[in-house]
Amino acid sequence: MGYVLIVAGVLLWSVPHLFRRIAPDVRAGFGDWFKGVVALLLVLSIVLMVWGYRSAAPVDLWYPPEWTKHVNNLLTLAALTLFVGSNAGGRIGARMRHPQLIGFKLWAVAHLLVNGDLASVLLFGGLLAWSVVQLIALNRATNWAPAQAGSVIRDVAAFVIALVLWLAIAYVHVWFGLWPFGGNP
Repeated sequence: MGYVLIVAGVLLWSVPHLFRRIAPDVRAGFGDWFKGVVALLLVLSIVLMVWGYRSAAPVDLWYPPEWTKHVNNLLTLAALTLFVGSNAGGRIGARMRHPQLIGFKLWAVAHLLVNGDLASVLLFGGLLAWSVVQLIALNRATNWAPAQAGSVIRDVAAFVIALVLWLAIAYVHVWFGLWPFGGNP
């Protein structure tokens, strides 16, 4: 049942995100009230993905080496920096197209590196596939030119905020019994 919940959650995450790009006229016809429906669907999708992931029977596909945890940590810190930096008014948001989606893709790849089980492949692989399709749809739907470069100080601030978030997320992983660092606790 866990695998079904993961797939349902990934689909429920993907469809509302892609709906605006696939059928923009239909989406516009719904008006602003539909944003609340989309928000509820996205929260439900996260609940389904987490519930499914936590309840899925373990099926190991491969056994990642210990050093991939270090690569994962660097990639997730970079992903958070891109995500936070996208709206910080620095160079990241001005010079890079879709830094949040690129960060999301880095996050998904990082988690595929350290998790060799079927539930992780379905969850993180499914979200990676969504982010690739979303990026292609966004690039086809919009024109883009780099904005005026912002302050490097704002990028440094984004990195510091990302580092604090990264530490908080690492703590949550430890709280759930997942040691995100190399070696044993």
